[in-house]
Amino acid sequence: MSDSEKEILKRIKDNPFISQRELAEAIGLSRPSVANIISGLIQKEYVMGKAYVLNEDYPIVCIGAANVDRKFYVHKDLVAETSNPVTSTRSIGGVARNIAENLGRLGETVAFLSASGQDSEWEMIKRLSTPFMNLDHVQQFENASTGSYTALISKEGDMTYGLADMEVFDYITPEFLIKRSHLLKKAKCIIVDLNLGKEALNFLCAYTTKHQIKLVITTVSSPKMKNMPDSLHTIDWIITNKDETETYLNLKIESTDDLKIAAKRWNDLGVKNVIVTNGVKELIYRSGEEEIIKSVMPSNSVKDVTGAGDSFCAAVSV
Repeated sequence: MSDSEKEILKRIKDNPFISQRELAEAIGLSRPSVANIISGLIQKEYVMGKAYVLNEDYPIVCIGAANVDRKFYVHKDLVAETSNPVTSTRSIGGVARNIAENLGRLGETVAFLSASGQDSEWEMIKRLSTPFMNLDHVQQFENASTGSYTALISKEGDMTYGLADMEVFDYITPEFLIKRSHLLKKAKCIIVDLNLGKEALNFLCAYTTKHQIKLVITTVSSPKMKNMPDSLHTIDWIITNKDETETYLNLKIESTDDLKIAAKRWNDLGVKNVIVTNGVKELIYRSGEEEIIKSVMPSNSVKDVTGAGDSFCAAVSV
């Protein structure tokens, strides 16, 4: 055990309710470094609980999917109706959970709200997510399966197909959220993904307006755009991409001018701040009359684009 691990373990023993921020200040490390050390202590079973975050007020609350991601990497061009050689991996994911972990790594206090099954998949998610977020508000359902996402990745590193089993998130209803209003009321910001249904999104729009809480919506996929709330005037930020924007606004984006028109349409519908990404091309930010277009920095070592948008959303939300 390293000196830093010993020091953190001693301080947690002395005060199980100490926060990661307090630990970082006490021993002179960054909060992300403290979170990584605690993750190691949990995996070594020196630390079993998460009491040390319970006294942290005004967290960022992330609501939405927590999944086990299975990715299959194709070695060559896909051939239909036959077996294709692949390499497979398994990891934890889910848009809202990914955002929560990235925020935790950036030093933010994060509470995660979701639904899961009572299965080994959830135990895996819980074990690996605990260092970065408070999971006390995730409810397990006996007859449900934890969310899962399967992606087929081409040899170029792009997602060819994505398969999502997300039925468990239908449990996140307005009634589910009302029971957790004590958490929502303390939030300095609520970030929600579109794995929630329209009724839950409508509730959160009304709730955040009433309590003057910043609301960020991050889109998930083109089919899930049907879950967008009825009114967009209460949304502080929406972070979306070209394909999802085309689906929702029923337009085609083929140029930078088209991207500008689409961003303005989001503003005209009531969204205060909008970011539309366009893969490896440019992205646009628009708020009122302010408009910024940024080129994406090229990279020659892309292994997997899955989750890139979630990391981007976390950085924007800080």
